[in-house]
Amino acid sequence: QVLLMGRSNAGKTSMRSIIFANYIARETTRLGYTQDVEHSHVKFLGNLVLNLWDCGGQEAYMESYFESQRDHIFRNAAVLIYVFDIESQQLEKDIQYFTLCIEALKSNSDNAKVFCLVHKMDLVPEESREEVFAKQVATVKEIAGPLDTTCFQTSIWDETLYHAWSKIVYSLIPNVQALEQQLAAFCEMCGADEVVLFERATFLVISHATRKPFKDVHRFEKVSNIIKQFKLSCSKSQSQFCSMQVRNSAFSAIIEGFTATTYIMVVTSDPTALPAITSLNISNAREHFEKMNVGLG
Repeated sequence: QVLLMGRSNAGKTSMRSIIFANYIARETTRLGYTQDVEHSHVKFLGNLVLNLWDCGGQEAYMESYFESQRDHIFRNAAVLIYVFDIESQQLEKDIQYFTLCIEALKSNSDNAKVFCLVHKMDLVPEESREEVFAKQVATVKEIAGPLDTTCFQTSIWDETLYHAWSKIVYSLIPNVQALEQQLAAFCEMCGADEVVLFERATFLVISHATRKPFKDVHRFEKVSNIIKQFKLSCSKSQSQFCSMQVRNSAFSAIIEGFTATTYIMVVTSDPTALPAITSLNISNAREHFEKMNVGLG
C-alpha cells in the first residue's frame, strides 16, 4: 500500500496522471480535485502490484485521515509519499499535516518508507533552489526522526518527476539485487556501455548496469520522458511503439520491448557493434529475464 498525500493543490493528482495515466504536463491544468481517497492498482514486474491511494488534500479530508479514518488509512502502509508545494502560503499547515502523517505511521506502520517530494521547484529561482530544498529537507528529517526518509526536488515540467518516482518504485521491488546482477552480466556479454530496464507502461527506470562513466546523471529520466511522449504521439496516430534505434558517430542505442512488463535500452560506443547482433542478444535473453520477473513478483 502506497499513500500519496499532501495538501490541496500541491500537485499530487497531476504527477500521478503524468506517471500512470499518460498525461503530458500541459494537460494537467484541466484535472479536478481528488475527492476523498482514489484507489488505483498498477502492475509492475511479475505479480508486483502498486496499490496507490491518492488522498485528497482538502482540509475536511485531511482532518478525517487523522481522526475517524486514521487506522484505515495508515495501517499496512509500505510507503508514504508526501508532496509539499514549495510555493504554499501556509507552510505551517503543511508541516502540521506532515507531522500528523508521521505520528500515524509510527503508530500503525513503523517500518514504512517515507518519500517527500518538494514540488513545483521550477517556480523557485535557479540560484536559490539548493538552499530552499536543503532547508525543507532539514525540517522533514527532524520531524520524521528514525523513519527511513528520502527527499526529492520535483517539477512536472522536467525529468525530476521521473527520477523521484523511479527511485520510489525501485525501493518496492523485492530481490532487486538479483535482477541487477543478471543485467550486469548481460551488459558485459553484449559489450555494451550501459543497459537500462524500463517499466513498460510508465517507462520508469527499474534497474540499470553501467560499464562506462557518463556525465549526465539525469539521462535515464530524460529518455523516459522522451520515449513516453513519443509513445503518446504514436497512439494518437493509431500506431504502436515497438522499438527505436539511434546511431551517430559517438554511440548507438537500441530500445526494444523486452519482457511482458519491461522495455530494455542497450547503449554502446563500439563502432563495430551491429544493431542486428544487439537485437539478437536481446531476443536470446528475453526468456531468461521473463522467468526472473515472475520470481521477483
